[in-house]
Amino acid sequence: MKNLDHLEDIIGYQFGNRELLNQAMTHRSWAHEQVSPRSGAQARRLHNEALEFLGDSVLGLLVADYLFRAYPRASEGELSRMKHRLVSAPTLAKASTELGLGDFVRFGRGEEKSGGRRKAALLADVFEAVIGAIFVDGGLTAASSFVDRTLGEELRHADPVAAAAADPKTMLQERLQANHEPAPQYTVIETLGPPHHRTFHVELKWNGGSARGEGRTIKAAEAAAAQLALQQMNQSEVVS
Repeated sequence: MKNLDHLEDIIGYQFGNRELLNQAMTHRSWAHEQVSPRSGAQARRLHNEALEFLGDSVLGLLVADYLFRAYPRASEGELSRMKHRLVSAPTLAKASTELGLGDFVRFGRGEEKSGGRRKAALLADVFEAVIGAIFVDGGLTAASSFVDRTLGEELRHADPVAAAAADPKTMLQERLQANHEPAPQYTVIETLGPPHHRTFHVELKWNGGSARGEGRTIKAAEAAAAQLALQQMNQSEVVS
């Protein structure tokens, strides 16, 4: 990969094993174009999904540790809502965009044509893969330094009240309760992808409506469905 020196400057970390950085910046669409269809295991070693899986867990630990220390009196629910927002795809995609990571990712021809460099989900995935690569290369301290440099402002502005207001599931629940309506029901209707890179599809039903959402976790899919439900309710109120 070209410009590794520049990429390391942007990331703020010098790799002992640069192959980890190469892997972190490689989308599976590129990897599968480099090997035959019968060489699936080889392709998996070339792309970043395993590092992304690891980076997701490392990031979750670091954010949880920060919030636990910063808000010792916060409830589990408040901590969970703050953590959910901080590790969400929009937050990570924003950080990835600010670093310009999309410019360095190796995509396959099809993904390149479909605008992969601008897709929030893929940018968030790359950000997590970089965390995973730094963790493998330099340990938890190095990964923590990277997270603090790139998400420090988001971490320091985390707020339990704002997190609750930004949580669509909480907002939907409170809205239905205010109208004396039954609680919403979430059902996983489909799960796609391998165990380490699954996409969940959830159907949400409430009194008089339904919506569907998808996400990398069940909670993310439920949040997406709740957000859509709130939009539908708002549109219905405008029409009426």
